[in-house]
Amino acid sequence: MPSRTYPPGPKGALPGLSFLSFTRDPLGFLTRAARECGDVAFFGGMSDDFYLLSHPDFVKDVLVTRNASFMKGRGLQRAKRLLGEGLLTSEPPLHRRQRRLAQPAFHKQRINAYASLMVDYALRLERERWEDGRPLDVAQEMMHLTLAVVGRTLFGTETEAEAEEVRAALSATISSFAQFMMPFAEILGRLPLPANKRFERARARLDRIIYRVIEERRADGEDRGDLLSMLLDAQDEEGDGTGMTDEQLRDEAMTIFLAGHETTANALAWTWYLLSQNPEVEARLHAELEEVLRGRPPTAEDLPRLRYAEMVFAESMRLYPPAWLLGRRALEDYEVGGYLIPRGSLVMLSPYVMHRDPRFWPDPERFDPERFTPEAKAARPQFSYFPFGGGPRRCSGAGFAWMEGVLVLAALAQRWRLRLVPGQRVTPQPVVTLRPRRGVLMKAERREVSYNLSVEERV
Repeated sequence: MPSRTYPPGPKGALPGLSFLSFTRDPLGFLTRAARECGDVAFFGGMSDDFYLLSHPDFVKDVLVTRNASFMKGRGLQRAKRLLGEGLLTSEPPLHRRQRRLAQPAFHKQRINAYASLMVDYALRLERERWEDGRPLDVAQEMMHLTLAVVGRTLFGTETEAEAEEVRAALSATISSFAQFMMPFAEILGRLPLPANKRFERARARLDRIIYRVIEERRADGEDRGDLLSMLLDAQDEEGDGTGMTDEQLRDEAMTIFLAGHETTANALAWTWYLLSQNPEVEARLHAELEEVLRGRPPTAEDLPRLRYAEMVFAESMRLYPPAWLLGRRALEDYEVGGYLIPRGSLVMLSPYVMHRDPRFWPDPERFDPERFTPEAKAARPQFSYFPFGGGPRRCSGAGFAWMEGVLVLAALAQRWRLRLVPGQRVTPQPVVTLRPRRGVLMKAERREVSYNLSVEERV
């Protein structure tokens, strides 16, 4: 057993104050810690010890091999104020039960049924909101789109009348999450501060919407083919044979609402930004879309042939992973890399840091979808790339997000080119997800594409 020797910490970080440096610039601090200190880095907080693990073997050990030795970290524990005991925040044995109940809702066949809906909403967005030559905030546009999609797939109904209210409430709650990561957050969260009052009002608005829908759906008993119908009908056949309570349904619906639109919207916004900065990649993407789609909207059946579009989306999530940091609290002493991490310590795993590690990603700042050819993926360690986590707590909606991202990208890139408005600086804002700070202002340019159709295709 290794002795109680602390791993190295970032240079210039004062003992006990390094956590403040982390809160001021999380991405820069963690990147510097990994590069200066190696695969195990240490820094202290006001009341906790933090360990950043930056090797694929260590990531796999925490998320898969020894996952039962860890629980969710402080960020998601505090997120329970919004999400309750949903899949993102709950712990075993509740998490295992809820995952069993929710898993059928994310089965591949069920997800594929939503493909046409995703494309229809993307085409409606560009038809109703985009004009040739007009600037738009692509981050807000993608939020608008993915919220409409998740509202329809979750509740099986148009939610346009409530969409603006939901958007405002979600934005307020997500913004307030930043304060949950600050020192003394537990104490501050109990004070009658304006930020806490805004959060409580936002949560109450979301609760009213979701509980009303649950009540209406229980009353009519109709299976509408949506995610909520699946969750309402689910029975725990491996356990007590019961289904979810209204509160459990609320927590899972809230989790799907938040995770199902926020993460994909940010991934798509970063994709448009990166394409605008890499015209060679954009040209190759357009060539694939013209060859595969020939001017028609994409479908689920096209996904195996939209290989380069998938590679573009994957490379975008490498550089800007929506889930930029995963935190776990050690439930027992943990030995890793020659160091002993004591029980109760917080372990950090950062996809943002790992995805830019030059040991696994040569010239890591370069946007290169070729990193995701089958041969390139097979040559890398498994957990050098983990945008959706891993192990038993891997994101249940990963398949949904992959399909939505590729289909929306294909549907819109076939018809539009987005160009960054000059003079702005696009930087990441690491809150709950990795958002573009102040959005991404771009000019929409309509693409005029001609297709040389064969006689058979014309017929």
